[in-house]
Amino acid sequence: MRNQKSAQDFSNLNTQLAYPVLLDINNFDEIPKVVENILNTHGSIDVLINNAGYGHEGILEESPLQELIDQFNTNVFGVVAMIKAVLPSMRKNRNGHIINVTSMGGFITMPGISYYCGSKFALEGISESLGKEVKDFNIHVTTLAPGQFRTDWAGRSMKRSNRVINDYDEIMNPIREAREKKSGFQPGDPDKAAQAVMKIIQTQNPPTRLYLGDDALLFVNDKLNSMKNEISKWEELSRSTNFVEKGN
Repeated sequence: MRNQKSAQDFSNLNTQLAYPVLLDINNFDEIPKVVENILNTHGSIDVLINNAGYGHEGILEESPLQELIDQFNTNVFGVVAMIKAVLPSMRKNRNGHIINVTSMGGFITMPGISYYCGSKFALEGISESLGKEVKDFNIHVTTLAPGQFRTDWAGRSMKRSNRVINDYDEIMNPIREAREKKSGFQPGDPDKAAQAVMKIIQTQNPPTRLYLGDDALLFVNDKLNSMKNEISKWEELSRSTNFVEKGN
């Protein structure tokens, strides 16, 4: 937790099983110290769920570069720092499960969230590659990719860039208005998402990637079909770039 009140609220949920610690994952230097203290207190970390993150809404041309840096610091670099701090003990124990919460926006894209999608695409790639590096140590890596869930993602947890370029009004204004109206009324149930997480933790061979929600499955399958069609359409040009040895 990032503040004492949140830590106390978490502890009050179950004083026998909930042990909060204070940490902001943007403070990279503190992460190894916190993880070391947890290991000294509890002996091992069997499951790491990287759920820290926030949304960013803004047309790329309008959004300051610093907002992209901030987005990656939390959504990517902080997550990787957590993984690096926990991996040595998991590798030593030859056991562990790392779950990185990404988004359907780590595979599909929408206008107005390019910084956010970029961070989630990055985390998807890092997670998939990491899973191949640690599989022989009995460490599983899963990306959890939700669709629209009834959380604060589109409210308190979203950074919105200021609108300054009128040329983008037609595309961006309706998107921002619709997202603000839908906040708090999304179709996904966070409690059921938590149950899904518990299920894959208890599975011997968990998935590399798990999409959550009807909308996520719909959008992802639509993109897969679109990609297949585009690959087929441009296949001849794609294959034309191979070296052709002389005499062949």
